[in-house]
Amino acid sequence: MFVDQAKIYVRSGHGGPGAVTFRREKYIARGGPDGGNGGRGGDVVIEASPKVTTLIDLRYQQHQYADDGEPGRNHNSSGRDGETRWIHVPVGTVVRNLVTGEEITDLTQPEQAVVVARGGRGGKGNAHFKSATHQTPRFAQPGEPGEELTLQLDLKLLADVGLVGFPNAGKSTLLSVVSHARPKIADYPFTTLQPQLGMVELDVERAFVIADIPGIIEGASEGAGLGHRFLRHIERSAILLFMVDVGPWADPEPVRALPILQAELAAHAPDLVGKARLVVANKLDLVTDGEVPVALRDYCTQHGLPLYPISGATGRGIPALLEAIWPLVVAHRDARAIPGPAPSTPSADVAWE
Repeated sequence: MFVDQAKIYVRSGHGGPGAVTFRREKYIARGGPDGGNGGRGGDVVIEASPKVTTLIDLRYQQHQYADDGEPGRNHNSSGRDGETRWIHVPVGTVVRNLVTGEEITDLTQPEQAVVVARGGRGGKGNAHFKSATHQTPRFAQPGEPGEELTLQLDLKLLADVGLVGFPNAGKSTLLSVVSHARPKIADYPFTTLQPQLGMVELDVERAFVIADIPGIIEGASEGAGLGHRFLRHIERSAILLFMVDVGPWADPEPVRALPILQAELAAHAPDLVGKARLVVANKLDLVTDGEVPVALRDYCTQHGLPLYPISGATGRGIPALLEAIWPLVVAHRDARAIPGPAPSTPSADVAWE
């Protein structure tokens, strides 16, 4: 089961109190204080693990507590430190303080970790406070309390390319053709119920990740349909592919679908508007003359949107589409490595086989 949101309660360990003890041994009169320090409380650490793909475990294990430090002992023995509580989450998880809304960290790299709650320090035992003027201290420090937080975890998939389109636009078919992913494919709307990832391998040296989210409909940014729940999964994508159904039973019409999709993305996150975008006209095998509707071609030319006609069923135009995507992926990766301008979208010419 794919779960991409979870709320958890974390508490680091309390520090152990220092001990108030005195040395009591035969033939040693007035041995003096020998109370040891309390142990430090355990931390709560969240780590991104490539072996974890969902937050489902945390959905049912919401309380995550680290161990407390042990009290100090006699003979100047310190208490044992509390064990650290490790919480493993998928790569791409954003951690927020649910109360303040502050973003604590964005775990985008494998094995990247952050301490979200630090354990309390252990208290000093009475042996720490002895001096020439105060040789028999009868007090010790209590341990510091641990930190308590309520955290919101949001998973955002890491993908180079995000597929956007209405239900039945053919996104899952394209994903299954260009990668080894095997999403469910059917002829009814909302076949895709959760995001799907696929690795596209152009050759041994060129590969990128593509993400398919459930179909978007008008009003998705306000909660309509299923796509609104997963729009955040394309926020990290470098390139957005707008899949448009140009078949005879397309609903809505291709030229009307594009403005709706772009408006829904802008309403969800304005930053999505600036991403490189390509328009993919799918299902040409169902068009009588095999040509893209003139209205759609004119719209893309007018708005500077590169148009790539394909057929997911026959494979027509897909190689040209993948070759057009690769330079954008490379530009995005270079931009992340070296700060600079975002990759620009190719010219708005229609790409034909």
